[in-house]
Amino acid sequence: MVKVQWYPGHMEKARRQMAEVLKHIDLVIEIRDARIPRSSANPLLDELAAGKPRLVLLSKEDLADPAVTAEWLRVLQRPEQSALAVSLAEDASVRKKTLQEVRRLYEPRRQKQIARGIRSPRPARVLVCGVPNVGKSTLINRIAGHKIARAEDRPGVTRAQTWIHADPQVDLLDTPGVLWPKFEEEQTGTMLAAVGSIEDRLVDPQMLAMDVIHVLMDRYPGHLQAIYQAPPEVRVPGMLDAIARCRHLLDAAGKPDRHRAAVTFLQEFRRGQLGRLSLESADETDT
Repeated sequence: MVKVQWYPGHMEKARRQMAEVLKHIDLVIEIRDARIPRSSANPLLDELAAGKPRLVLLSKEDLADPAVTAEWLRVLQRPEQSALAVSLAEDASVRKKTLQEVRRLYEPRRQKQIARGIRSPRPARVLVCGVPNVGKSTLINRIAGHKIARAEDRPGVTRAQTWIHADPQVDLLDTPGVLWPKFEEEQTGTMLAAVGSIEDRLVDPQMLAMDVIHVLMDRYPGHLQAIYQAPPEVRVPGMLDAIARCRHLLDAAGKPDRHRAAVTFLQEFRRGQLGRLSLESADETDT
C-alpha cells in the first residue's frame, strides 16, 4: 500500500482561515469524489463545522459505478445533511439542483429570522470546500455562470478565498483544497492519489497502479483482464505487463515497460476510459 502524507504549508494556512470563516458560515457544501466518498471526506469538517447543515456533493459521478453511488447517497442522507451526485463537467442542471438543495437546508433558519421580525433575511452564507482536485472551482464557475475561480485538473490550484453572490438567497465562499495532517489509514492516501487529489510526483506510479489494480480486480473480477486482453488467471504484478503489451509500451529490448504501463493505467482510470468504476463501497458506518 502506498504511504502518502501531503500537507503543504498553504494548506495549514487554509485550515486556519477555514476555522475562522466558519464562525460566520450558515451552511457547508462539501464536495467529495464519487469514486472514493469515504477517503475524500475531510474529517476536519466534523470538528470545524459541527452543527452546521451540510450538502455533500459527490462529484464526477459519471466516472463512478452508478449502483455504488446510489448506495452512498442513501447512507449520506441525514436530518441536517443532504447528498447529491453530479457531473460538474456535463450536468447542465448542477446550478439549479445545488441552489435548490441549499435553500431547502437553510429554510428552517430563514424562517427563524422571519419569526424574529426580520422581513428580509440576509442570504445564506455557504462555504464550498473539499479535498484538492475534487471540483470546487468548477462548481463555483457553473453556479456563477461564468469563469470566476481557476479550475484545472490537478491538485493545489485554488490558493485564495473568493466570495460569489450566487443568487438573492445564497452567497458562496470558495476555498483552497484542504487535506488533513495525518491519514488515519494508509489506504486513504492511496485512494486520494488514485483519483489525482495528491500530486503524482509524491508517489511511485508502479506501486500506486498495483494498489488500484488490486482493488479493481477484487471489486470487478475479470473487468481489467477483458480490457487489457490478459488471461483470466493473471494476478496484480502480471497485469502491468499485460497493460504494457496491450498498449504497445515496450522498452528497447522489447520487454514490457512497467513504469509507462502504470502511468497509462492511472490516466485511463482517472479519465473513465476503463468504465464507471468505484473504489469504495458504502456501509452504515460511513459518513
